[in-house]
Amino acid sequence: EHIIDSAEIAGFNLTGSDGLVMADIDGDGYEDIVSVHEADDDYNSAASNEDGFVPDAGGHIRLAFGSADPEVWHNITLTEAPAPEDAAIADVNGDGYLDIMVAVELAYLLYLQNPGPGARTELWPQLILPITKDRGSFIRVFMADLNGDNRPETIAANKGAQRPGIKDFMRSDPVSIYSVTGDPLDGGNWQETILGKYSVPQNAQPVDLDRDGDLDIVIGSRGEERIAWFENIGNMAFKEHAIGTIGRHAHGFNMDYADMNGDGRLDIVSLTRRGVAWFQQPNNIDDGWIGHPIGAFPPDNLIGITLVDIDGDEDQDLFAGGYSGGSRLDESETPIDSPLGRLAWFENPGADYQPGKDWARHEVSRRKRGMFDKFIARDLDGDGDMDLLSTRGNSAPYDGVFWLEQVRSSKPMPRFKAARVTESQEVGLP
Repeated sequence: EHIIDSAEIAGFNLTGSDGLVMADIDGDGYEDIVSVHEADDDYNSAASNEDGFVPDAGGHIRLAFGSADPEVWHNITLTEAPAPEDAAIADVNGDGYLDIMVAVELAYLLYLQNPGPGARTELWPQLILPITKDRGSFIRVFMADLNGDNRPETIAANKGAQRPGIKDFMRSDPVSIYSVTGDPLDGGNWQETILGKYSVPQNAQPVDLDRDGDLDIVIGSRGEERIAWFENIGNMAFKEHAIGTIGRHAHGFNMDYADMNGDGRLDIVSLTRRGVAWFQQPNNIDDGWIGHPIGAFPPDNLIGITLVDIDGDEDQDLFAGGYSGGSRLDESETPIDSPLGRLAWFENPGADYQPGKDWARHEVSRRKRGMFDKFIARDLDGDGDMDLLSTRGNSAPYDGVFWLEQVRSSKPMPRFKAARVTESQEVGLP
């Protein structure tokens, strides 16, 4: 484990680390990391709002500039926002520099414009998209060119309530495309196209699901516990299709995509109530999608996932992270049979796959406190195997951004080496 950003590095209480994305922001040839930090260390952001608690509007958006050395990062705070949850990167104003859009879970969508050569030192101009204000929580955001005009659109799920209760589940909130004409810093230049409305929508991800050369959109609804997709039929027109999952329901909070069985069609990997599964795209895309189990790691809550070839055998394994469920500040009374902060990976069986059987699970770490929501796979140290970058929450003062170096050895060695001497307690399974 290697630390990229933390409260100690930031010089303030950096907590609730959540989404992250990577791209070369300053054009120096090295990928940089945009990370968002929700500042939810004193409350459970996954609980219902019916307890009457109103969270403080805190949170930070951070940028770690990369270098030739994966141990050396230059970290800055771009701005503060009320519980930022996710971020996306694209050149919105067409000046050749990558800009940032942030889904702010307590409030709105926030646009941050890259100032150019002074990205490390100058203030980034910003705009709260006016059409997203006073609509509650935004939890996921993506940017992609949906119509081939070389200008990205923003796709976002308006979750509605950060901590939804019964009344929130009974309401339908939109999944939308946000387009801009002219100066992105002028709020009047943004337009919204609503794709559909759902009970607690929590994902809206651009992907060429039908492999016809343009980007479609896959959405996930927590309240309806289903996923669906919008077919891009050209000229910013989209047609909704149900995804009839068979064997288990998918809510689409985190999804990934790959041709899992080599039939030339793109399959969907998603969380379900029983862990992670991959859903096989049928020959006719509107027929039923069979769910195949990948695995789970009880008693811990598996949340963060990414497909990556961990073992170098040219198929897609799955790396996963879990949420600890106890106190985010004190672990002295946290039992080991409660949901803890878990890291593990599941090995793709390849030709040895047996229908209905989970993939082999390999443990990495299990600490009393930790939330691992999102992963990005890169060979960060250039040694030929894949490493993982991630954020960590639920564990102040250990929250922040880190990377996991995959180390291979012909001799036995510990499966995990923490970056810190003082850490949340590492424990085994009950």
